[in-house]
Order: sequence, then structure tokens, then C-alpha cells
Amino acid sequence: MHGVIVLSAIVMLALLFLKVPVYISVLGGSLVYFIANPSVNSIVFAQQAIGGVEKVSLLAIPFFVCAGIFMNYTGVTSRIMDFCEVVTGRMRGGLAQVNILLSTLMGGLSGSNIADAAMEAKMLVPEMVKKGFSLEFSTVITATSSMITPLIPPGIAMILYACIANVSVGKLFMSGIGVGIVLCASLMIMTSVISKKRGYKRMREEKATPKQIWGATKPAILPLCLPIIIIGGIRLGVFSATEAGAVAIVYSAFLGILYKTLKLENCLAGLKETVTTTASIMLIVSAASVYSWVLTKEQIPQALTNWMISNISNKYIFLLFCNVFLLIVGMFIEGNASMIILVPLLHPIAAAYGINEIQFAMMYIFNNAIGALSPPMGTLMFVTCGITKCKTAAFIKEAVPFYILLFIDLMLFTFFPPFTTLLVDLFY
Repeated sequence: MHGVIVLSAIVMLALLFLKVPVYISVLGGSLVYFIANPSVNSIVFAQQAIGGVEKVSLLAIPFFVCAGIFMNYTGVTSRIMDFCEVVTGRMRGGLAQVNILLSTLMGGLSGSNIADAAMEAKMLVPEMVKKGFSLEFSTVITATSSMITPLIPPGIAMILYACIANVSVGKLFMSGIGVGIVLCASLMIMTSVISKKRGYKRMREEKATPKQIWGATKPAILPLCLPIIIIGGIRLGVFSATEAGAVAIVYSAFLGILYKTLKLENCLAGLKETVTTTASIMLIVSAASVYSWVLTKEQIPQALTNWMISNISNKYIFLLFCNVFLLIVGMFIEGNASMIILVPLLHPIAAAYGINEIQFAMMYIFNNAIGALSPPMGTLMFVTCGITKCKTAAFIKEAVPFYILLFIDLMLFTFFPPFTTLLVDLFY
């Protein structure tokens, strides 16, 4: 039967390389298994496809997507950008530093790295070019900083991972804060070094006055409370991660009413956008649920676990192997699709080696984030280049120092557990 599995995997990968939609590619691979294996009841195909999206915990996805979209319609972005400009005004790199901090703070509101990259590519890149930054650098910093979004709660990737691997969403959210801050800080340091070398100027030389600081902070206070409400509510047991998504929608609508910016047409447009975004995610979840069932029935996870443990005695070598493998996979396959296929395989192996489940989860999600920035199929790279009209070859050349920095960060998260578990241990 392993020959059928191999054929199924080849069909799926071939369809992915041909840029067939992810859910059709995964369903196609699964369908080959059922056609070539008549002893398996074909009804199971439909049962798994439907049952895969019926988990209550997956409701968090449309809730948080909707909350993020409503936040964009309420004008929250401009308020937070003003706050970022005051905080980073005297740092080398000026608007580039604003770009990074804005991604970090907006990550706690939107949860979508593509949405974040598209928004900042439209808002900030033209301004950065006017201020003397090169188009390539402006595009790269926008795409790279958008990687922070899935790492900061309520990142959709963390919710998906928690559902697949049966890990606490609250703990992943808490770990994500630490990982996001480390990535934000390292990107800011790298930007300062490059800006000093190239002569990119600060936004201002004088210190901001207390009046300026308060003037920019006051409008941003309420939006920035959302991540605190989400994490605090989950940790104190006031609501579950799924219910936190509903709370986020109510809170974002409240801000829209308070700021008098959320009109009926915006609500309808936001709901339509929520439906289309959620549908695209759920189709992938549904298709991957079928394929995961096929892998489990053929005992591929168990066989792979036994092979790994028999041939790789050291957990650090296993982690290194995982990183190389996931970086390669991330270059070709969309992050959510690879997660739903590979997490059921790799998570049990990591547990068998005694690796902390939160550490492994964040390492995996970080690898996916790097994949979204990497050629040949990096979605963040193509989204930002498409909007800013930056050539892909120029983008890749400019991004080399950032790829090196991301690899260093990945090694820190992989081999130094406190970077991913310290906040979890403190609060849990």
C-alpha cells in the first residue's frame, strides 16, 4: 500500500507545482488513494472533508479574521502609525523603523500577514521612497516585518497549529508575544545598522515633547488594549480562545462606533471579506483533513517516528533536520497547507524526543513565516513586489542580510528554549 501513498503524494506535489489551488491539489492526492484502494469505503472521503472543519475551536479563525478586517475599517491603523512615529522618531532608519513596529502592533489586531504586507506596501513604501530609501529596501523591510504578524497573537497559524496538534492556544499566544518581540528587536537593530551605512536619516533629531508623546499615545491606547484583553481573558479563564475571537469582533465594532468610522457599507464589505478569507482557509483545512486521515490509516506517522528514533539518537540533530526540511518545504508549499499535512507527522516525533511542545510549535510556525518570504513561491515577496513594482531579483538580492538574520533567530528559537517558553512558564 505504500506505493499508493507515494503515487498520492506525487500527484499532490505535481498539482501544487503547477499552481493548482492548494485545496484542489491536496484533494486530488487524496482522491488517487481512494481510487487506487477500492477496499476503503469512498464515503470516508466525504466524511473526513466535512468533519475536518466541524471543530468548534476552528470558529476562532473567522472571528479573528472579522475582527482584524473591522479594525482596518475603523481607522485604527493611522492611530497606531502616529504612535509608532513618536516612539521610533529618533532611531536610525526613520520610516523603516515605523514599518517594523507598526507590523508588530498590527499583528495583535489583524492576524493576517498578507493583509498587513499589502496595507503597509500601499501606505508606507511610497513615503519611504520619497524620504530617500531605495524601493528594494522599502519593499524588503515591509515584507520581512509582516512575518511578525502570524507570530503575535491572535495569529491564525497558531490557532491552526493548536487545533491540529491539540496544544493550548493560550500558551501559544503567550509564547508568540516573546517570539514576536525578539524578531521585532532584531529587525530594528539590523535596520539601524543598514541605515547608518547607507545614510538613511532619522525622522527627527530632537526629543519628542511629553505633549507630543501623549498626543500620539492617547488615540492608540484603546486599540492596543485588544491583545491584552485576549491574552488576559484566556489566561484568567473568562473565555476560551474561540470566545476571545467573538470578544475581539465586539471590541472592534465598539471602536468603530466610538470613532464614528464604522458605517453600514463598511460592515457589509468587512463581512464579505471575512467570508471569502475564511472560506479559502477552511477549504485547505477540509482537504488536508482527508489527506491526514489517509496518512494515519497507512500508519505513516508511526513508521516515520520509529525510523527517526532508530536512526537519529540526538534531539538536536532532529531539530536541525526539521529546520532544513521545513525551510525547503516552505519555499514551495503554502504555510497552512504544509502545516496540516506535516504537523501530524512531526509533532508526535518531537514529543518522543522530549522536546517542549510549545517550543516545537513556535519553531514550526517561524519556519512557515520564513517560507512566505522565500523564493520561488513566497507569498509575502510576491504581494509586496506586486504592489510596489519592485523586481523580484532585486528584492531577493536586497533581502540576503535579512535571510541571514532570520536564520540566526531561527537557531535561537530552536536551540534555546527560554526564547519560546519563558513567558509561558511565567504565566502558566
